[in-house]
Amino acid sequence: MTEKKLQNICQNSLKDNKAENILSLDIESISSFADTIIIATANSNRHAKSLADKLVESIKDHKRNVINVEGKVESGWILVDCGSVIVNIMKEEIRDFYDLEGLWGENTLLSNINQ
Repeated sequence: MTEKKLQNICQNSLKDNKAENILSLDIESISSFADTIIIATANSNRHAKSLADKLVESIKDHKRNVINVEGKVESGWILVDCGSVIVNIMKEEIRDFYDLEGLWGENTLLSNINQ
């Protein structure tokens, strides 16, 4: 399976499960640990957990492995490591505070999936 297909699986799972403000960042040329970072907003801790669980299920349904899932439900931030694609699911206030989009830079923006 290509990286692009893995990105699409992740984005579609997030969108189908009502994640908000889904962004994909191309970090291949500036990172050694991944090629793409996807950032999505959840409206509650429970929603973040549900998004992560359904994302992992969708990836496994497509015969891909998830390397790791990190973050506690109450933290408001769950990271799903799919190898070349890293997915950050965050509550809005956590996302605003850490500003991963700003950290990685505007030039990395691949797509912005707005609902």
